[in-house]
Amino acid sequence: MLKDLDKHPAAEEKSGLKAEMKELRLHMTGLQEQIKEKKLPIIVLVEGWAAAGKGTLINELISEIDPRFYKVVSTVFTPNTEARYPFLYPYASAIPENGKILFMDGGWMEDAVRKYLRREITENQYRDRLREINEFERQLRDAGYLLLKIFCHITKKEQTRRLENLLDHPETEWRVTDDDLWQHREYDAFYEAYDKFMDRTGGTIKWYVMDGSRRRQAARDALRLLTGKIDKALSRERYVGKPFDESFPLIKMTKLSEVDLSPTIEDKAYKKELKELQGKLSRLHNMIYRKRIPVVLCYEGWDAAGKGGNIRRVAYPLDPRGFDVIPIASPLPHELARQYLWRFWTKVPRSGHVAIFDRTWYGRVMVERLEGFCTEDDWKRAYNEINEFERCLTDWGAVVLKFWIHIDQETQLERFTARQNTPEKQWKITEEDWRNREKWPQYEEAIDEMLKKTSTENAPWYIIESNDKKYARIKVLRILVKALETAVEEHLKRDLK
Repeated sequence: MLKDLDKHPAAEEKSGLKAEMKELRLHMTGLQEQIKEKKLPIIVLVEGWAAAGKGTLINELISEIDPRFYKVVSTVFTPNTEARYPFLYPYASAIPENGKILFMDGGWMEDAVRKYLRREITENQYRDRLREINEFERQLRDAGYLLLKIFCHITKKEQTRRLENLLDHPETEWRVTDDDLWQHREYDAFYEAYDKFMDRTGGTIKWYVMDGSRRRQAARDALRLLTGKIDKALSRERYVGKPFDESFPLIKMTKLSEVDLSPTIEDKAYKKELKELQGKLSRLHNMIYRKRIPVVLCYEGWDAAGKGGNIRRVAYPLDPRGFDVIPIASPLPHELARQYLWRFWTKVPRSGHVAIFDRTWYGRVMVERLEGFCTEDDWKRAYNEINEFERCLTDWGAVVLKFWIHIDQETQLERFTARQNTPEKQWKITEEDWRNREKWPQYEEAIDEMLKKTSTENAPWYIIESNDKKYARIKVLRILVKALETAVEEHLKRDLK
C-alpha cells in the first residue's frame, strides 16, 4: 500500500483546493444534525508516521464541527511491562455514543506495531493482537458503527526534514519524543511492519493512505472521504451484522433439566471447609496481586438461587483494596447508546485485581433475547462476540470463571414466598421476579443454548447446585481456589525458565 504513494502524485492548485475545502466544511457542518438524528456513531482512526501531520489532519476534520458532537483522544503508549489492562481496553472503553464522533490520534495499529518491533511481545502475541483487532473492528461494524481508518504517510527524507525542523525550535522540540527518533532510525522496519499490518487488518474495514507530504491535499482527501462515508451511511438503514459461527474449543455441558440438585453438606462440615477455603483464598489473593494475575468471576443464575450469599463468602477473605463486586442492572441510557460490551470493557479489573460480576454480558442472550430488547441477529451474533471478548481477557492472562447458580422451580417458589412474608427481605422480591418465573421454560431453553455455545476451555461454565446454598458456596470456593492455585503455579514455572 505504501509503495504507491512513494511516487508522489503531482500537487494540485491551491485555489482549487481552497474552494473544495470550503465546500466540504460546509457540508460537514450540515451533516451534524443528521448524524445526531440518525444516531450514527463514528470513529475516525488516524495513524501514521511521527511528524506526518496526524494532528493537523484531525484539526482540519474537526474545524467546523460543534465540539459537543465529537471527542479527540490521543493514545499514550504504555510499555507492556507497565500495562495493567488488556490490549484493547483503552480503545474499547473510548467508543462513542450513538450520534457522536470519536477522532483517535494514533491507536491500536501504533500500539501493536511498536511493541512488536521492540520485542515486548512475541510473534504469537502479535498474531493474537491482529486477530483481536480484526474482531474488534468487525464487532463495531456489526453494531452499526462507521469506522474510518486513515494512515498518514511520508518518506524517510521528508520525516528527517520535519523532525529536524521541530528540534531546531525550543517551542516545538518537546513534540519529538525518544520513540519518534527510534521510529525514524528504524524507518525501514516500521515501513515493512505498517505495510503488513494494513494488509492483515484491512479485510473487514479498509485502510486509506494519505500523502502526508502535501498536507492540504491530505486534509481535503480525508474530509472528502469522511463526508462521503457519512452520506452513504445516512442514506441507508443502520447496518446490523449477521450471526456467524467461529470455531472455539467448547466443553460439553449438561442440560439444566438433567442436573442432580440433591447434593448437600452438613453444617459442621460446611463451617470447617468454609474456614479452610477462605484461608487459602486469602493467601492466594496476595499471590495473584504480586504476580499481577487478573481474575474475572461471573455469576449468573435463577432469581433467589443464592448469588448474593455466594458472592459474600468469596469476597469476605479478599483484601478490599484488591477486588470489586460489580452488580449489573438494566443498562442506563448512555450504556444503551453504545455497543453492548462497552459497559463491561470499562469494568475490566487491573492486573492483580479481582472483578466479581453479579450478572454479566450474558444478559444479551437471556433477558434481552427473551424480552425483545435486541434483535434476533443481535443475540445470535452475541455468542461469538462474547467468546471473543473472553478470549481477549484470557489471552491477557486473566482467570475467567463463570458460575450458573442453579435451583429447581419448587425451591425458587419457597424462597420467593419466604421473601414475600419477611418484612426485612421484601425488597428482594419484585413483580419482575414473578413475571420471569412464568417464563421458566423459555429461560431454561435460552440458558441451555448459552451454556452449550459459550463454555470454552479458556473460560468455562460451572453449574452450581444451589438447592442447598451452603453446598453451592463450598463448590464455588473449591473451583476458585483450584483455578488460582493452577494460575500461580503456571506463573512460577514461567519465572523459573
